[in-house]
Amino acid sequence: MSSFNLFNNHPIIPNANQYFMERKYVSIHSEDRDKTKFPNAAEFEIELPQDYLNIASVRLYSWSFPANYSVFSIENGNLSMAFSFKDLYNPGDHAYSDVLTEGIFAALYSNLSSEYIITIEPGFYTPNQIATELTNKMNDAVTNFIAAFFDANPAYAAAKALFVEYNRFIVVYNAVQMNLWFGNTADRFTLNNELVAKLNAEFADTTCIRKNVLPSSSDWGLPSYLGFGRCDVTALTAAESVALERNAFKGIGYEFYYNTDVPRFYYGDVNNTGDNGYWLLPSLPGATVYFLRPPFKINVMGQAYMYMEIEGWNCLDETSPFKLSKFTSHTNETYGVVNSAFAKISIPTTPITQWFDADQTPYKYFNPPAERQRKIKLKIRYHDGKIVDFGTFEYSFMLEFTLLRNQQERTYSIRDAQNLGQLQS
Repeated sequence: MSSFNLFNNHPIIPNANQYFMERKYVSIHSEDRDKTKFPNAAEFEIELPQDYLNIASVRLYSWSFPANYSVFSIENGNLSMAFSFKDLYNPGDHAYSDVLTEGIFAALYSNLSSEYIITIEPGFYTPNQIATELTNKMNDAVTNFIAAFFDANPAYAAAKALFVEYNRFIVVYNAVQMNLWFGNTADRFTLNNELVAKLNAEFADTTCIRKNVLPSSSDWGLPSYLGFGRCDVTALTAAESVALERNAFKGIGYEFYYNTDVPRFYYGDVNNTGDNGYWLLPSLPGATVYFLRPPFKINVMGQAYMYMEIEGWNCLDETSPFKLSKFTSHTNETYGVVNSAFAKISIPTTPITQWFDADQTPYKYFNPPAERQRKIKLKIRYHDGKIVDFGTFEYSFMLEFTLLRNQQERTYSIRDAQNLGQLQS
């Protein structure tokens, strides 16, 4: 016989393999993180209020994010564009004698083979705002060059005394076609989009700003947001533009009936200036106006989705940009990523506002149930890999845990209160 006392008033209750499913919600605020360790609200680790046990599944239940993002920024690589002149207004060709105009012609002719590069301010623009920004930036770039030319050439002192600014570029927004029209009141110009694409690619290769960004065939620089392709485009006269369009629509019963001397918006004024749609008129005697239109609509909306990654919980597969290589040409596989994110969150609004949404479909299932969870480590990024920049704005989201609670096996003996008959045992 054992010398130990084995008597126990609290016998072990056997596991009946019976569970109660409970949904538990936890609200997480980005401002509650350790900001000294995680200064960026898009990447942080945080401790949950308690240990969550026997987790069968978890999903993003609801969220609230600020719409304060910059569509145009250094990180997005879409602040710069380049242009050059092809044909200049020469006052001598039009029997026009003017010291200032002759000086401007001499200055621009000295730089005829070179490009002017402009950089817009980072942020978010409406179409009319970016049209004004481009107008001012393009004119300002030429103004600065002319002023420097006059400073370096004393022979043009008389022109320098009269010179104020170069103001022949005009960029306007066509609200009907939803694209920008670029014009010049006297000089033919070219938008050097090939140079912009090349410079952006070199910038991405030589800096760490975009080192984790996936390659993109559509998001390669500012001209792509303005509706252009990667090829250079040269401005045309109104007559040349009409001739091209008539040839393109030849045989399908579509005809153009508008003035071939200058372009015009027939739907109304440009920027409510009372011009009746005549937005580009010659500024000098005998001058010809030149303009061009992008083949595509302007895009000032920025990213449409962002992805939330939570370490250990990622359950959403994600495609990746196609790239022709030996790998893709010899296999039927892709560069897609399995379990790349926990949730995909749409961005339904533009700055500056706050958006709310709920009921994210993807679940992370655990089989067998996860024993315990006390911390989460998350990252919020765009599809191309860029980390979302929330600045000083904070956000909040709620997680839904499905927990399995162990239940004790119970038996019941129930009798009728009137006759004490057995009802259930």
